[in-house]
Amino acid sequence: MIDVLVVDDDVRVARVNAAYVAKVPGFRVAAVAHSAAEALAVLAAADQPVDLILLDHYLPDGTGLAVVRELRALGRESDVIMVTAARDVATVREAMRHGALQYLVKPFGFAGLRAKLEAYAALRRTLDGGGEAEQAEVDRIFGALSAGPVVPDLPKGHSPTTAELVRQVLLAADGPLSAQEIAERAGVSRQTAQRYLKLLERTGRVRLSLKYGETGRPEHRYAWAGQAAR
Repeated sequence: MIDVLVVDDDVRVARVNAAYVAKVPGFRVAAVAHSAAEALAVLAAADQPVDLILLDHYLPDGTGLAVVRELRALGRESDVIMVTAARDVATVREAMRHGALQYLVKPFGFAGLRAKLEAYAALRRTLDGGGEAEQAEVDRIFGALSAGPVVPDLPKGHSPTTAELVRQVLLAADGPLSAQEIAERAGVSRQTAQRYLKLLERTGRVRLSLKYGETGRPEHRYAWAGQAAR
């Protein structure tokens, strides 16, 4: 199991993020903290090292980056994924410099966080294997937590983050989903989901099928193109 410390000053948000973590197989919530001091105290008192920290940047007694700096000064090797509303490039750059593995901008849905956690788990499995790596393997390791653009050159008014959320929902599904199901899993409105689904279908990323019910009116169902039917 991968033990996770969830750090967020908002009690409600921390509770939601912890619930998200608990839903991903292979992960469990070791503790929840709402301040920098509380996070550091939890890490200092832990019998076993926390594997991963989901770390907010805006904390009542400091910043997430200050927590990371303190961790590194103490020799703690817990991995960090920043989970924050901070969007300025300077903060993103500092997070990279202090070894944050990924940076997830709020707001996001379960699919967005699950994608990061699953990528992190895959990265740990690769690194725990040890041995030597050829250049291709090194490139894969360094890019493990990064996702390329779902659709290059998105039209004006479309967000790459939302497109990626829709993609992750479809990839994680056991079969085709309706626009309403996708909206609920991605944490967006049905109208937004439909807008992105139409765009992804036009560009060949999404496959559309029809499901006929008792009323005779077909329901549109969507799946990621190229994904094996299950």
